[in-house]
Amino acid sequence: MDRDDLVRLRRARDRIDRDYAEPLDVPLLAREALMSVGHFQRSFKQAYGETPYQWLMTRRIERAMALLRNTDLSVTDVCMAVGCTSLGSFSSRFTELVGEPPSAYRARSHDGLVGVPGCVAKQATRPRR
Repeated sequence: MDRDDLVRLRRARDRIDRDYAEPLDVPLLAREALMSVGHFQRSFKQAYGETPYQWLMTRRIERAMALLRNTDLSVTDVCMAVGCTSLGSFSSRFTELVGEPPSAYRARSHDGLVGVPGCVAKQATRPRR
């Protein structure tokens, strides 16, 4: 992969990380990276180990986990706050990545994370595929 492609892929990844709650889709990200959709998806997966959509959903679920631990927002409000528009799809993806539904995740104790800096908590609770 050439250097220019890597720079464009990094910008796309950074955009996903920053704007995860916005309505992002792969064709939009591919256009911004000046690549065809297929080339963008293959190159992104080669560079980061996940497709752009998987990367986006992982970011959204990470943020949802933090909101469920640290706020009193309903699961529906958390779903909307992280950029998901379907509660069913959100709950399914959350369960797939975290291993339990959002309501069960919220209900269990997170005392082990009290006082842990957010950047460390994010790494410790990062969903694994």
